[in-house]
Amino acid sequence: MADVQNLVNNSVDMEKSVFEPPQDLRNEAHVKSLEQYQQLYKKSVDHPEEFWSDIAKQFYWKNFTTDKFLEYNFDVRNGPIFVRWMKGATTNICYNAIDRHIENGLSDKIAFFWEGNNPEDHDRITYGKLLEEVCKCANVLKSLGVKKGDRVAIYMPMILELSICLLACARIGAIHSIVFGGYSSLSIAERVCDGRAKIIFIGDGVWRGTKLLNLKEIVDNAVKLCDDRGHTVEKCIIVRHLSPENEIIVHDDVNGDQDQEPPAKRPYNKFKINWHSGRDVWWHEVMAKSSPVCEPEWMDAEDPLFMLYTSGSTGKPKGVLHTVGGYMLYSTTTFKYVFDYHPSDVFWCTADVGWITGHTYVCYGPLCNGATGIIFEGVPLYPDAGRFWEIVDKYKVTKFYTAPTAIRTLMKFGDEHVTKHSRKSLKILGTVGEPINPEAWLWYHRVVGNEKCAVVDTFWQTETGGHVLTPLPGAIPTKPGSACVPFFGIVPEILSENGETIPKNSNKEGYLVFKQPWPGIMRTVYGNHERFETTYFKKFPGYYCTGDGARQDKDGYIWITGRIDDMVNVSGHLLSTAEVESALIEHEAVTEAASVSHPHEIKGDCIYCFVTLKEGFQFTDELLSELKNIVRKKIGPFAQPDFIQNAPALPKTRSGKIMRRILRKVAVGDAELGDISTLADESVVDILFKLRPKEA
Repeated sequence: MADVQNLVNNSVDMEKSVFEPPQDLRNEAHVKSLEQYQQLYKKSVDHPEEFWSDIAKQFYWKNFTTDKFLEYNFDVRNGPIFVRWMKGATTNICYNAIDRHIENGLSDKIAFFWEGNNPEDHDRITYGKLLEEVCKCANVLKSLGVKKGDRVAIYMPMILELSICLLACARIGAIHSIVFGGYSSLSIAERVCDGRAKIIFIGDGVWRGTKLLNLKEIVDNAVKLCDDRGHTVEKCIIVRHLSPENEIIVHDDVNGDQDQEPPAKRPYNKFKINWHSGRDVWWHEVMAKSSPVCEPEWMDAEDPLFMLYTSGSTGKPKGVLHTVGGYMLYSTTTFKYVFDYHPSDVFWCTADVGWITGHTYVCYGPLCNGATGIIFEGVPLYPDAGRFWEIVDKYKVTKFYTAPTAIRTLMKFGDEHVTKHSRKSLKILGTVGEPINPEAWLWYHRVVGNEKCAVVDTFWQTETGGHVLTPLPGAIPTKPGSACVPFFGIVPEILSENGETIPKNSNKEGYLVFKQPWPGIMRTVYGNHERFETTYFKKFPGYYCTGDGARQDKDGYIWITGRIDDMVNVSGHLLSTAEVESALIEHEAVTEAASVSHPHEIKGDCIYCFVTLKEGFQFTDELLSELKNIVRKKIGPFAQPDFIQNAPALPKTRSGKIMRRILRKVAVGDAELGDISTLADESVVDILFKLRPKEA
């Protein structure tokens, strides 16, 4: 076991720092040793049909007859790209997520605890009640003419109804398209029009911390934009979430005029919605009339399950399409093994269901395992920076999964917000969304986990459907900052720019690719298969290209170095921004860092960094010198940043990802920012422009 405090204080080389799985966890784990992992992994890549066929038998299939368990082509030179798992077999993922468990006696088990933005707001739903609500919602959709293959959009806060809508779509074979409940009207319209969705489920509004959002108004504007583009949304089904009926102002107004004053005693000041007769209907009214019984639509394993839009390099979002059978197998299996799930666990993934993490590890993965999960509406800092750990104690959470951004944010507020809570129920801590810097990993392990929990740093994408690189908590020794090893069925390679394989264990950086398919891989980009092939398969024929850089150390551990387009070429040296940022964050004053390229007359490009300081530290010339020296020491003199700027906050999307495109604009002083609809706080950009170094 590595000495944690020594690592924190002295920045020991993380590649030499190995943390063994906790013995208590190893004793009860599904995979108890490195040797057992290696045996299972070898079977999964050498005999994938046999490996995944054994897992498939755990599910209910209406028919398990298939001509060929796996067929695929990863090489564009051999024809169109395709992946097919278990084609011809029929099942329903909603049935496997709910009905199957009820038949096994779990009707009264809690499926979800719901924790509201306000700590006093909470609810719960059992598997039995969840089935009733899902069936009622499915029948509502059927009454509106929705059938197998139709697309249904969902734009809601993190409330129980969001998961109910998702599962109702899956039950009748409709393709759900969830839009994160913080996107702009334009972003919603783009996704609704591209998918041709005619039904939208909406929450009326939501509190996020102290910020009130009128979601209905945002959707009203999106529907107008759809009309302008020639697409008609036929029905909006609205969940009354914020206020009782007699305290919401509802009025017919197709022009969107909101000049009426709210009641003086209204609990949510100035919150009201416009009502569009003929299009808008209340959730509670249509659900009250709906039957709680709905037979599932039996789906081919390769039928579409959902599409989820993700950013594209062209600026136009692409609809990543996942299918029923393969996604069901992969989401269930990764959840079981990566979080070492047992029936007594309470699992909490803090992600919004509007992102793939929420799809896979709030809803489908946990439910298909019969787990109890938590749906959290709030934010980590409201009402204070101890909210996460208060919830952990309240529900006795055993497995916890969050983003490095959240971890670094909480670090900034000190240990006391964590240590004043017990957290004794925790066994596994997970991270997701971006590479985690070693200092944050160590703080997570030392402070949050009390040095008793396994930390699983997971790498995956919307496109992969589930974890592809990750340690298994009872089997794999971990290194802070490394995603460690491939999950079952994943065959990674690291390639050079010209497609040559970089020798294993060489520690040289290149493109991370995968050599063969796994069940959870996306099947296409909705409505644009050519874009699917171009984005993921044409650069390196025969491989799925992740678009991320990686290196493999001498022990075979894989380190994600960031998006390839987040790399900087300085005097012929290709540097990942993540590597520079990780060095900066090791300084005791820095809580978060981001780096981008900046034009340089001699070098071609140089490095421009933004740093957010912890409370109590000042941005001084002395600190500036220390930060440059730490990069020189950790990476080399060629990597020293030419510019380091004070950044009280960084521009981020509503999901917490840093918008480096905007930082590049700030670095060169270009105020033409383009589309910033996904930016969470526009005021951050103005501050950064004001703080630009004069010499930049």
